[in-house]
Amino acid sequence: MKRLLPLGTALLVSLASYAQKPFTTGNQRWADSVFARLTVDEKIGQLMMPRANFTNQPYDQEKLKSWVRDYKVGGFVWFANQPYRQTSMINDLQALSTVPMMMGEDLEWGLTMRLDSTVRYPYALTLGAIRMNDDWFYRMGKQIGEQCRRAGIHINYAPVADVNNNPNNPVIGFRSFGENREEVLRKSQAYMRGMQDAGLITTAKHFPGHGDTDVDSHADLPIINHTRARLDSLELYPFKRLIERGLNGVMIAHLSIPALDPTPNQASTLSKPIVTDLLRKELGFEGLIFTDAMEMQGVAKHYPPGVAGVKALLAGNDVLETFTDVPVMFQAIKKALQSGEISQADLDDKVRRILRAKAWLGLDKYQPAPLARLSEDLNQPRAEALARKMAEGSITVLRNEAGTLPIKDLMHTKVAAISVGTPAQGPANPTAFQSMLMNYLPVDTFRVDTKTPEAQLTAIKEKLAGYDLVLVSLHSPFMRSANAWPEPNLKLAKNFTGLSNAAYLFFGNPYVLNQLPGMEQSKALVVTYQETAVMQELAAQLVGGGIGANGQLPVTVNPNFKFGDGLRVQPMGRFQYAMPEMVGIDSRILNAKLDSIVNQGLMAKAYPGASVLVAKDGAVIFKKVYGKPTYESSQLVREGDLYDLASVTKVSTSVLALMRMQDEGKFRPDMTLGELFPKWKNSNKANLKLIDILTHQAGLKAWIPFWQTALDSTSESGWKPRTFSTEQSRRYPIAVADHLFLHRRYRRELLRQIEESPVKPKQGYVYSDLSYYLYPQIVEKLTGEKWEDYLKNTFYRPMGATTLTYNPREHYPLDRIIPTEYDSLFRKELIQGRVHDEGATLMGGISGHAGLFGTANDLAKLYQMYLNGGVYGNQRFISEKTLHQWTSYPFPVEVNSRRGIGFDKPDRNRPGLSGPPSASPASFGHSGFTGTFVWVEPKEKMLYIFLSNRVYPTRNNSKIGQLNIRTQFGEMIYEAIRQSAVVGF
Repeated sequence: MKRLLPLGTALLVSLASYAQKPFTTGNQRWADSVFARLTVDEKIGQLMMPRANFTNQPYDQEKLKSWVRDYKVGGFVWFANQPYRQTSMINDLQALSTVPMMMGEDLEWGLTMRLDSTVRYPYALTLGAIRMNDDWFYRMGKQIGEQCRRAGIHINYAPVADVNNNPNNPVIGFRSFGENREEVLRKSQAYMRGMQDAGLITTAKHFPGHGDTDVDSHADLPIINHTRARLDSLELYPFKRLIERGLNGVMIAHLSIPALDPTPNQASTLSKPIVTDLLRKELGFEGLIFTDAMEMQGVAKHYPPGVAGVKALLAGNDVLETFTDVPVMFQAIKKALQSGEISQADLDDKVRRILRAKAWLGLDKYQPAPLARLSEDLNQPRAEALARKMAEGSITVLRNEAGTLPIKDLMHTKVAAISVGTPAQGPANPTAFQSMLMNYLPVDTFRVDTKTPEAQLTAIKEKLAGYDLVLVSLHSPFMRSANAWPEPNLKLAKNFTGLSNAAYLFFGNPYVLNQLPGMEQSKALVVTYQETAVMQELAAQLVGGGIGANGQLPVTVNPNFKFGDGLRVQPMGRFQYAMPEMVGIDSRILNAKLDSIVNQGLMAKAYPGASVLVAKDGAVIFKKVYGKPTYESSQLVREGDLYDLASVTKVSTSVLALMRMQDEGKFRPDMTLGELFPKWKNSNKANLKLIDILTHQAGLKAWIPFWQTALDSTSESGWKPRTFSTEQSRRYPIAVADHLFLHRRYRRELLRQIEESPVKPKQGYVYSDLSYYLYPQIVEKLTGEKWEDYLKNTFYRPMGATTLTYNPREHYPLDRIIPTEYDSLFRKELIQGRVHDEGATLMGGISGHAGLFGTANDLAKLYQMYLNGGVYGNQRFISEKTLHQWTSYPFPVEVNSRRGIGFDKPDRNRPGLSGPPSASPASFGHSGFTGTFVWVEPKEKMLYIFLSNRVYPTRNNSKIGQLNIRTQFGEMIYEAIRQSAVVGF
């Protein structure tokens, strides 16, 4: 299996082999031959890259084609549109051109800056918060370069090498890596190298530095009144170093800089002292020089288009870009050439440089960009994974009083999460932050916006006072500068600042913190720089303890929050929710395989719906629901729906509790049942050892149809006296169905039948439920706590696995509980929210062998604890020694048992019988009659959960077993691991 180079190695290879002089590796012969045959008019055309379209507007195809045919333009600059449409148009235009054109686009944070449905990398300011990781930035550049070339783009107007040290900068701001020149340089350099290694022309911008302005050059001409010494030490610094390290393109800003050129109203774009004398001669830049958009008011306000174009060329620019008056620009240049204002030698020098660049791009062998699979190729999961990882690395914690975050005590901390600034759609529509947070613990959610009435805001604030922790998320789409937030938004935010029990999550431009007094006194303050769904989800994972934080402020906000500030926060060992690529698995392979096997079951009607989860290396990498609760249902299965876990209950309750009892010295697997349960010390089961019972080879009867023993065909009700009633009362308090109630003492009769059942020690392996009816009583006696309370308080609630419960009707609405079977014999109704197993029903829904309900997500936390050797969330629940003992084969091969102590394991003689065929001897799990399955694979640090209601509408449906759906689901995970060749993080 081919493996990629580690990223550090890949970057070192790039640095070692990088050409210092741009465009020296192209086909020079081709460039010379093309130059030799160009007419003067065609040479002029090479200098022009006009605007191809306006944002999200239709292309004027005939006009663009006429510019190619009549003016031989050297390329186009593209703006927002749809990838397929743009690439198709690029191909059409290239087909008309006698010299392949260069296509350019502003794609600073990836193609998504202009093209919909593509990978979104974080903004530069967000990336500026990452404590430097050259590999990530290099890889990002490489990926963006590959995506550009795939879409037919040759020039990315990036990186932004401006050092942004002016909070009021209206045009750079979040587009800069920050205020520190070294950070800006390192990140720009790694980003540049990645793009250029992918065969892309980069254009560091906005030379000589646009960071310290308070005017947008789109609207007017900014003035920078700094000395040359200051410019050399700060603004020019990144550009100088990038040029030294192989930069192949520069974009000139529209700035007035008197220290470099005192000409009034002279944009740097039009300044020979800046473009030629400083950039070309003094700094020795030999790559392509591009103007910024010639239609921007920073230049267009003071000169007509044609005049500005000529002046830009005279200043030393090679390429004029982004304008719509091609005929005017062409004629102005030609006139200047004919008059001698522009020399032929100067024109030829620019054209030769452009053609060398085109040769370096491989345009001597131009091929149109294939349209087939364009969307798939532009959305590689590895790119999305990198973008997520970089976003995670940027998260910055500025306050964390007494370790408020992550939340340590999930069991006792009452939490509310209020979203401030997003449309107030109510708790039924939580934000991405709130939704992710619910994977960790129950949260009450609120949403308010600028339209929320004052009285409602006051009522919400009063209610929030009753919580131990309030997570206030402040949302803003206004990113430009410190003054970006409108007054109504600031007023709304100030309503919820200064809360004594609050931690703040700020999703926006950090400069705005200066307008929110009191934030420096908050219990916790987290800055994520953007309010994308990814950022919100990552912030929630930080709060929940799934990830840590290592970011630093890339800018100074005020004396309380300065450049470089950022507390390091460690994760708590709870689940991270990640893409498969982050653990070295190709998500396309994994998704295709798992979707295929689950959908096979759906199509075969092996079950109406399913909820599945895969975790690896402590990260949930696949969590998905399929189908409907019933075949007739109009609603779909949801991730928060609870399933009847059936016999998975055994290893999620009884086995769990007994292992804990062993750690506490209250239980040993070699004890006899008579020792553990003295009530039966005189029964035929008194001398049975628990290890034999728990491995199903003690001779116990498989099961007893308890409800059938209560039948009496001679009675009017059909039941024996003191068993069932159709009306609930003190004597018949236990509801086993909507209209069927059990006598309060019938459980004694059930246990009597188990006690008197025969024992056949020589019968060998026979799977039996009977002992599991006893464990709740045993554990209650050993702990002094009720069975369900013990499980929830000792295990589930501390883990945040709060949906794991018996009798879910008491805690959840019915529409959150997946139905099981229509019981036409005993309960004569659809079973929903009550345990499917008849014996557990007769125990009031609470037993050690069945009755537990829960979601895939919460169940997975318990099995991650097992996988971790007894630890979850930095808390030890079971000793590693005990867990190893119970999950190993307790008997030699000759015994021919596939069981651990309580757990199921791979059959040593028939792989694939009880678990996936590729399961290792160390793996373990259990299946459930209703269609459930759990499996833990220590060898791969992997587990999976498969929940379904295959018994709907009848248990006679055995297709899930016939098709081996649950074990094949696991096998597909093993195959995906083997077939993947993905560099993780």
